Amino acid sequence: MQPSIIGWSHLPFGKLDALEPEEMMADVAAKALAHAGVDASIIDSVHVGTFNAGFVYQDFPSTLVFNSIPELRYAATVRCENACATGSAAVYSALDAINAGRSRYALVIGVEKMTSLPTKEVGDVLLKCSYAREELGVPGGFAGLFGKIAEAYFARFGDKSDALAAIAAKNHHNGLVNPYAHMRRDFDFDFCRTPSEKNPFVAGPLKRTDCSLISDGAAALVIAIDEEARHAPRAITFRSTTQVSDYLPLSKRDVTKFEGAAKTWKTGLDKAGLTLKDLSLVETHDCFTIAELLEYEAMGLAEHGQGARVILDGVTRKDGSLPVNPSGGLKSKGHPVGATGVSMHVMAAMQLANDAGDMQIPGASIAGVFNMGGAAVANYLSILERRA
Repeated sequence: MQPSIIGWSHLPFGKLDALEPEEMMADVAAKALAHAGVDASIIDSVHVGTFNAGFVYQDFPSTLVFNSIPELRYAATVRCENACATGSAAVYSALDAINAGRSRYALVIGVEKMTSLPTKEVGDVLLKCSYAREELGVPGGFAGLFGKIAEAYFARFGDKSDALAAIAAKNHHNGLVNPYAHMRRDFDFDFCRTPSEKNPFVAGPLKRTDCSLISDGAAALVIAIDEEARHAPRAITFRSTTQVSDYLPLSKRDVTKFEGAAKTWKTGLDKAGLTLKDLSLVETHDCFTIAELLEYEAMGLAEHGQGARVILDGVTRKDGSLPVNPSGGLKSKGHPVGATGVSMHVMAAMQLANDAGDMQIPGASIAGVFNMGGAAVANYLSILERRA
């Protein structure tokens, strides 16, 4: 058997003025250990995911949690970074340590403090995830890059603003019942579809409701080898894990396709011996609504150019055949970069443990978690299942 998640914790995302990254890390680490029912002294390695790149001055965070939990002292530690997939990079670092025999128990922490900077500076930091030689001058920061992707998609396949608005409305509605979500407001289709003073265009055809939030936050997981997970009060197993990387420059790719994401999904499902029909839900990386639309096609829910029908037919709604982002996704929950991938694993684990409260998908047993860095450059897919 593969390693299993045996405990987790999650801060409410938002503008956390009173908390610095060190305090956020301390909070989620202690609560994840308590949830797993393990003592900090048995943790062999700590894997910290934080993008930072100028959000805060502190840029060596891997042992900060020792200050609040001294029992962790002398554990092996590492800081991981892979743009917006930083959280999943930390999860996979922990899995590598366990599978290599270096760790029996691993603690994963994803954290980011973003809101202390003005919005323009946040955009400048995030744009460091693009290809500097060609893309740093794009107006609107990373939203500008995805605005160009949306423009190219619309030019080839027609205006898909109805679909983007439906995705935004779906995720905001789902986020209403997520106690960890940054924005728990029910923006309906008409509000998301119609440009207004409160919902202006931000980049190309993307409006404010098409863009994820600038958030602070942290989440944590405790992962254990199979032998130890058998005795845990809960165990969510990694049925398959897949990482695929693609070109960084958009100029070297067809921007209307997430080809790296598509390869990730095909490989991950094949390794798990599953099809999409076997999944109870998916948590996917909706940094922008156009990203979720292209991810429908990448995961195989529709052919290239036909992703709009997936949302317009209700397939990915909470009551659809494959609920996508029942947590509200990045759109409602927020996107504190280093915490995002860990958060997505927590949200899926909660579903599979039947512990998701009002977010719960009845009978959830297998979930897909797709987290990406950049515009489908770093692609991670975890297929998780409830241990029998």
